[in-house]
Amino acid sequence: MPKSVTHIDLGAHAYDIVIGQGLLSQAGTYLSPILNSKKICVVTDETVAKLYLVKLMKTLEESGLNACPPVILPPGESTKNFQQLQYIAEKCLSYKLDRKSTLVILGGGVIGDIAGFAASMIMRGIGFVQIPTTLLSQVDSSVGGKTGINTALGKNLVGAFYHPKIVLIDTDVLKTLPLRELKAGYAEILKYALINNPAFFDWLEQNGKALLEGNAELQKYAIDVSCRTKAAIVEEDEDEQKDIRALLNLGHSFGHALEALGGYDGRLLHGEAVGIGLLLACEFSHQLGLCPPEDAERVRAHLLKTGLMTEPPFKVTASQMLDRMRGDKKNRDGQITLILAKGIGQAFVAHHVNETDLMEFLQQKFG
Repeated sequence: MPKSVTHIDLGAHAYDIVIGQGLLSQAGTYLSPILNSKKICVVTDETVAKLYLVKLMKTLEESGLNACPPVILPPGESTKNFQQLQYIAEKCLSYKLDRKSTLVILGGGVIGDIAGFAASMIMRGIGFVQIPTTLLSQVDSSVGGKTGINTALGKNLVGAFYHPKIVLIDTDVLKTLPLRELKAGYAEILKYALINNPAFFDWLEQNGKALLEGNAELQKYAIDVSCRTKAAIVEEDEDEQKDIRALLNLGHSFGHALEALGGYDGRLLHGEAVGIGLLLACEFSHQLGLCPPEDAERVRAHLLKTGLMTEPPFKVTASQMLDRMRGDKKNRDGQITLILAKGIGQAFVAHHVNETDLMEFLQQKFG
């Protein structure tokens, strides 16, 4: 399959997303011409390091880059915390990185978020590149410049908008990704269809199952569509000052609440929570008379057909959900903002959501 390149035009922050097979072993060739200095540091996690770190270090060294000893973090959502952020920063400073040095981030969304945030902070900002290794990070978290960590009060509440120099998406790494992780990433792909692309939803209904079974061409096509969709939205609203980029949070207000209530303990992955959140957003939209019942039912049927979750694997209550959703960072003036849908491919930002309506819906779902 030929590689594809999507350019995000953000002026001084512009960069390319390169998608193709075998890009990991060519990373040095792509990075060497665009970095400000030969001194780099790879940040990854223990799981990814066992699979791909040797291959990456080899291509970086062959390209004449001066790689410090890699920073290797524990895997999992619980890594996105202040302690690990401090660990990355202090390791990089101990290596005498300077303002022209670059972090090379190899991993999924967790590593991309925390290491990207570290890059934004070290000496008030050094360069970084994203080499995402999960389907979720390839279609979503590695693109768009959102970085951050979690706190006890919620997910991604501390962070920064900070863009990479390039995103290299090697579709071959998906061959080693567990099916559960593929499904988690697939939920974010589904999100793009539900935002503004009903034809893509039709395509997913026909091809989603085969994509999850490992069809490489289908995977690349879905990644490409997802990245182009996100790039177009980010170009219009880089730092979420309009009601455009917020659309990318479809399903996330519900999903983030579920993740937090699960304690980020691995029972519910981010993408799994988003998938449930997409369904809840569509069903709540239907309850409000906004979304046709058949569209909400198509979303539920598609989640079931592809083996994605439709409810959390632990008990939550409506009051717990509402309390968490009140702390969502999209809210304004103490009132809840949600991304809802008038139908498949017709997402919109709903400010000042009536809490009584929301509580009634949550009680129907969770008691």
